[in-house]
Amino acid sequence: MKQKSFASSGFELVTKRTRKREFLDEMNLVVPWTELVALIEPYAPSGKTGRPPFAVATMLRIHFLQQWFGLSDPAMEESLHDIPLYCEFAHLDPGIGRLPDETTILRFRHLLQEHNLSIQLLATINATLATKGLMLKTGTVVDATLIAAPSSTKNSTGERDPEMHQVKKGNQWYFGMKAHIGVDADSGLVHTVIGTAANVNDVTQGNALLHGDEQVVFADAGYQGAPKRAEATGVEWQVAMRPGKRKAQKHTPWGALSEQAEKLKASVRAKVEHPFRVIKCQFGFTKVRYKGLAKNTAQLVTLFALTNLWMARKTLMAAQG
Repeated sequence: MKQKSFASSGFELVTKRTRKREFLDEMNLVVPWTELVALIEPYAPSGKTGRPPFAVATMLRIHFLQQWFGLSDPAMEESLHDIPLYCEFAHLDPGIGRLPDETTILRFRHLLQEHNLSIQLLATINATLATKGLMLKTGTVVDATLIAAPSSTKNSTGERDPEMHQVKKGNQWYFGMKAHIGVDADSGLVHTVIGTAANVNDVTQGNALLHGDEQVVFADAGYQGAPKRAEATGVEWQVAMRPGKRKAQKHTPWGALSEQAEKLKASVRAKVEHPFRVIKCQFGFTKVRYKGLAKNTAQLVTLFALTNLWMARKTLMAAQG
């Protein structure tokens, strides 16, 4: 019979601090757990009959693990059994207690969706960031990105998701949805998220992405006409000039000044790309996981809330230290 090592019995003598552990340690410090748990607890099941429910704090930690590492409900259940670090982060001990199964994880996700708690999670996190002076609210940058959805019809219904749509960008066709966001022009932190089908024009959502306290809005050329729409609030819009017009003015007497102004506007607009990079490259969210806009939009809002914490983590950790 093979002798058990110290590592297999839970008495590790040498532990490498991996990037995943470092990441979870940092996020554990910056997430406002107390405020978020207090927000969800009024909606959580009481568990007066049957097996006692898992703590809201535990389920919230598992839900965030799903977002950070791109795990489905079944994959999350298996990871809790396979990866001790995840159990440690979720405050679970697999040796002496049961672990949440995929149905329990799914029900918690549905709980957040049914009560629109993802939007409140974003607001609570942003309120925490505002107390640290990270959300100035004097300017907003708006933009949208395409999120792909499965286009195959090889499924039980033989159809694609009816709430998704295809759209042509350049010479390439895409099928899926759009994530429209409004970010703080100073910090680049997200304050508003809207999910639509991919064929919805960016300009139709521009004014809905404003929080109402900004003095100026920055946007790319796709938002031409936003200040003239019926829902416009009169805020100053700094919209990029269309490429054709910009090229035509390049050799005019005022072309140099116009080019300099466009570059300054572009330097501010660049901040809206940072949250998109985090959810796609850091969190690996490049394709929708669920069917329907409501579920995927709820996940997007949660992802952008966690993106804000990731982008501001060094400032938050410095304030705690």
